[in-house]
Amino acid sequence: MLAGGKGTRLRPLTIHTPKPIVPIFERPFLHYQLDLLKQVPEIDEVILSLNYQPRRIEEIFGDGSEAGLNIRYVVEPEPLGTAGAVRYAGESLHESVVVFNGDVLTNVDLAAVLKLHRERKAKATIVLTPVENPTAYGLVETDADGNIQRFLEKPKADEITCDTINAGIYILEPDTFDRIPKGEPWSIERSFFPSLIERNETFVAYVYRGYWIDIGTPEKYTQVHRDIMDGRCVAAPFASAPGSAWISPNARVEDGAVIEGPCYIDDGAVVKAGAKVGPYSVVGRQCHIEEHAVIDRSILWSSSRVSQEATVRNSIMGRHCHIGRSASLDNGVVLGDKSVLTDFSRL
Repeated sequence: MLAGGKGTRLRPLTIHTPKPIVPIFERPFLHYQLDLLKQVPEIDEVILSLNYQPRRIEEIFGDGSEAGLNIRYVVEPEPLGTAGAVRYAGESLHESVVVFNGDVLTNVDLAAVLKLHRERKAKATIVLTPVENPTAYGLVETDADGNIQRFLEKPKADEITCDTINAGIYILEPDTFDRIPKGEPWSIERSFFPSLIERNETFVAYVYRGYWIDIGTPEKYTQVHRDIMDGRCVAAPFASAPGSAWISPNARVEDGAVIEGPCYIDDGAVVKAGAKVGPYSVVGRQCHIEEHAVIDRSILWSSSRVSQEATVRNSIMGRHCHIGRSASLDNGVVLGDKSVLTDFSRL
């Protein structure tokens, strides 16, 4: 698991919280990836390749026993890039290695990917996923038999030959790692994969057309919550009841409060009389929504307070934030932990 990035696109949320543990509803994001890995019995160990605030991640997952997996931690002495991190973490490995980018959420069938890899006796297998606008990504071209032909970074409109991009999930054979320079920053996409093509090695694609998202921006982070609420991505706590208002039995919603689903209200949250929690809102643990406040299409991390008659729309708030009386957040504002918006302010 390549989980060493600083999450700069998600700042200020990631100043105190590494991207692998930003919450999706009440769970650190990495839990969703571990759930996927647990579906493949052959995976006997998960190596987390870390660099940014590694202790924060280790404190949550420990040895992996609670998650049902054996977890080992490898901390890069300095950022080594995607290929450099694989070489550093995989020095002692001798069996096929599943490599997972730390910001990808998907329902891909990993067992099927591994089966294809073995049937083709591949040196590397890459999961590809289609997107509507490939110009923002790097295209990956294949031939009729699924062999990788070419990588094309951020193509112009007239260069688009397919709609498949790198989904950030690979199966690699460790005997290829020796071509990655030891202790140097090295890119798996720009250097390692092209070397496979140049050497005419068996390098195949598994095209996955189901749910896939990179949560690395505030817009995508917001979208993944909405996708789970709507059932486009099947995940707890909406797997059995998409479109519903999920309210913890340990939350307190007073008479006269208005709750419109789909939304999520976590343990210990308080929603006062006259307050409104609108669709696609997430009210985190121990949050307080006071009288006549409005939360609409917004995500509030834990222990934040929204005062009387304040409004939070289309925004994200970190932990321990305070929104003053009659204050207003709107239109994509992202507040870091412990931010304060004073009474009657507009942002």
